[in-house]
Amino acid sequence: MSSTAPDPGPRPSTPEPRPKPRPALIFDDPLDRQSSDDTDRGWGERPSADSAADLARFLDEKPPHHL
Repeated sequence: MSSTAPDPGPRPSTPEPRPKPRPALIFDDPLDRQSSDDTDRGWGERPSADSAADLARFLDEKPPHHL
């Protein structure tokens, strides 16, 4: 009778998975750096500053009850 067990001979070598590197600990003061909230970027400003762009922004952002 034949067995279904694996052959007890040498197994092919498989590379072991490398452990994930740990994040580095940073001990500097986070208040010394400027945060994204400290800048004007991302607060709704558009890059262009001409009067046509200002009018377009006004018309785009006007509430519907002001039509």
